[in-house]
Amino acid sequence: MGLKCTCQQAHTPQTIREVMVEMRQVYPNAGVREMISLLFHEKGMAVSRNIMREYFALYEPELIHQRKARCLLRHRFWAAGVNDIWAVDQHDKWKRFDLALHTGVEPFSGKILWMKVWHSNQNPQLILTYYLEAVKKLGFAPLVTQSDPGTENFGIANAHTVLRQWHDEALSILERGIASDWFDPDNFLHIAVFCWLFIPWLQAELEAYCDRINHTTKHHDRKKALPHGIPELVFTSPEDFGALDFKVVTIDPIALDHVQELYMNPSHPVFDLVPESIDIVLDDIYAMLGRPAITWLSIWDVYLDLLHQIQDSLSQSDNPLQLSLDDDALPLLENQADLPFQEDADGYYYMGGVGRGLGMHGADLQRLDEMDADDEAAIQLIEVGSDAVVARFSDEDNDDIDDD
Repeated sequence: MGLKCTCQQAHTPQTIREVMVEMRQVYPNAGVREMISLLFHEKGMAVSRNIMREYFALYEPELIHQRKARCLLRHRFWAAGVNDIWAVDQHDKWKRFDLALHTGVEPFSGKILWMKVWHSNQNPQLILTYYLEAVKKLGFAPLVTQSDPGTENFGIANAHTVLRQWHDEALSILERGIASDWFDPDNFLHIAVFCWLFIPWLQAELEAYCDRINHTTKHHDRKKALPHGIPELVFTSPEDFGALDFKVVTIDPIALDHVQELYMNPSHPVFDLVPESIDIVLDDIYAMLGRPAITWLSIWDVYLDLLHQIQDSLSQSDNPLQLSLDDDALPLLENQADLPFQEDADGYYYMGGVGRGLGMHGADLQRLDEMDADDEAAIQLIEVGSDAVVARFSDEDNDDIDDD
């Protein structure tokens, strides 16, 4: 990539100050580890953990105290391996902006499978497209897909946490529009212009966020069993982390097409970003403006330019914008039994699909034993010399646990 290493760049808290002030407008709650990752991926800056800690202590000491004071009570659940469960969840706190978030996470590896923003997250046809897109892209499916039944959240907490964190970072940008009286969620044209401009841009930001999270080592959690590592590596090579992969392989594309034909109507209005007549006008206006670049800092200016131009082109309408119409509930298949959701003596819930919901059995445990035996045999063949590098497993405590 042509980037200099951390030592070569030789940053100090003072040299990163200007960029940090800019980045904190977008990511006001990011901690040490996340800001290091953000600076690297978005600015090409390699900053050491010690320098970032010094920066926070020097310029943002109050945030350190706030972060240490926060506590999160988590439900506990476990998965048997990669693709045992896909957890999906939605986020409705952007409803006043006519925006809805939805995500899918593979909780064992921590890989984000999808994050979607649209003007609805209730229509089952729309949600089905997210799942089928992931299955088509990967070529396999999980044993179980877990969604929030409206009561207790277990594996869903993983998906919800991802949504909540990203939501917190972007909320301040969105709220500028309402605070400045630029955006009225009850106004037909305001909603149309907002959705047309913000949804594609936010989706691109979400995809960049997913890529960054999926390729960054997660914060060490002493309460979490192995594996700890880069989510993408755990997801694609679970055997390297002493884990099993329970994916349902060889998904037939014809079968996926059949599911789409059976349960989805491609012409449903929920799949339209905005009504076609509005889309054509906005695209023409955007071209007339020179298709300006969209950034966190410029998007509201572009929105206002589009809004003023379309107000001159169209008369105001008292009719609400019909973006999703009915949710069109899909009937569940009959004669399906609930999984048992086993709870062990330590209070951990198993909500996966291995062993028909009962967890790993003899054959699975034997596979794990064989993997352990292979690892031990390989270790015995290594002649440890003065230049050998010995890596410890991440179930051992390290000193990174306070780097939120």
